[in-house]
Amino acid sequence: MARLVYSLLFYLLTPLILLRLLWRSRLSPEYRRRWGERFGFVASISPGRQVIWVHSVSVGETLAAVPMIRELQRRYPDALLAVTTMTPTGSARVKAVFGDSVYHVYAPYDLPCVLRRFLNRLHPDLLVIMETELWPNLIHCCHEQQIPIVLANARLSDKSAKGYRKFAALTTPMLTSISTIAAQHQDDGERFLSLGLSVGQLVVTGNIKFDLDINDELRLRATKLHDQWSGVTERPVLLAASTHRGEDDIVLDAFARLLEQNPQLLLVLVPRHPERFDEVARLCEARKLQMVRRSGGVVPGCGDQVLLGDSMGELLLFFGACDIAFVGGSLVPVGGHNLIEPAAWQVPVLSGPQLFNFAEASRLLLQAGGMAICEDATTIAATVAELLDSPETAARMGAAAKSVADNNRGALERLLAVIERQLLQH
Repeated sequence: MARLVYSLLFYLLTPLILLRLLWRSRLSPEYRRRWGERFGFVASISPGRQVIWVHSVSVGETLAAVPMIRELQRRYPDALLAVTTMTPTGSARVKAVFGDSVYHVYAPYDLPCVLRRFLNRLHPDLLVIMETELWPNLIHCCHEQQIPIVLANARLSDKSAKGYRKFAALTTPMLTSISTIAAQHQDDGERFLSLGLSVGQLVVTGNIKFDLDINDELRLRATKLHDQWSGVTERPVLLAASTHRGEDDIVLDAFARLLEQNPQLLLVLVPRHPERFDEVARLCEARKLQMVRRSGGVVPGCGDQVLLGDSMGELLLFFGACDIAFVGGSLVPVGGHNLIEPAAWQVPVLSGPQLFNFAEASRLLLQAGGMAICEDATTIAATVAELLDSPETAARMGAAAKSVADNNRGALERLLAVIERQLLQH
């Protein structure tokens, strides 16, 4: 009954959802395209083909899924990997990384008729959902068609668990229909169990984001980029990555303080969402900062103070080309973004206090001394200034961060074992 009420509400709200897509398309035109895919009108796949469906919501989940998808392609060369996302930025990443080697469309809306149309055209042998993207009808329809479901790299904060608990009539049947939840940490697993998951459905695999592959070619590119940014004066480079509205002003306030003592400092500022690139550029211009855009292909000169990272798919490279990294989504209640990428590059990691999406990674980094929490512009400026004044401290912090990244690898292999078991049983 609860799922029926949910479905009726979703049908009624669909026009508003489409209006929201149109509204978002003002700044990102891709939101007004490919609507048919969202309603299950996708190309049919031959029924005889093995299909592994991987769903990742947006850029973060997609990037986390890349090593897993590549390994699945290697282990199951005859299978077709179908990769769905919800956002244009996630879609762009799939296309850039995999090209035509995967079947890629937008994920269908969580409406029974839409999902049945989609599943009849895709007929997946397995669904792998990245992190915690739980949709009642999606899970019900897959369970109804005996399609195993793995919730991979799953995380569940206290706040999210409380939200799911309020809708227990929807949550409990949904969880019992999932074949396996591969949780990042024991605490995540305990929260799933408290919502009705059985012990037999739970495996704690760790966070696959630790299984980051930084190859020699990427390291060489990062070194060259750092040399370009640093220049003949060997100016230090501060990266502010994945910032959200409300954080850019704080970062720029901190940067203004830092320039008083470190006038050569270069700030590389990378907003999380591409539709905000121009907005952040205007913030820099209003402060009369000398700014160049990454998309313009211009190497920042000695007189340039800010490089706006308005390109896509380069953040991992940027982490390798900076001296200190501040990771956004953490000064506002977003829950933080990937702290493991700068740690893997042996870069000192700074963050705000809002880290519920990366609770375990942040705990490990703080415990090892590879990360510092900054509450506001004042503490960001003070922490960066301390690291710039003491290269030895920065080196120790970077080494500690890398040790955490290195010591927590192995989750990917454990997750792949879970997926293999489900495919064998199907």
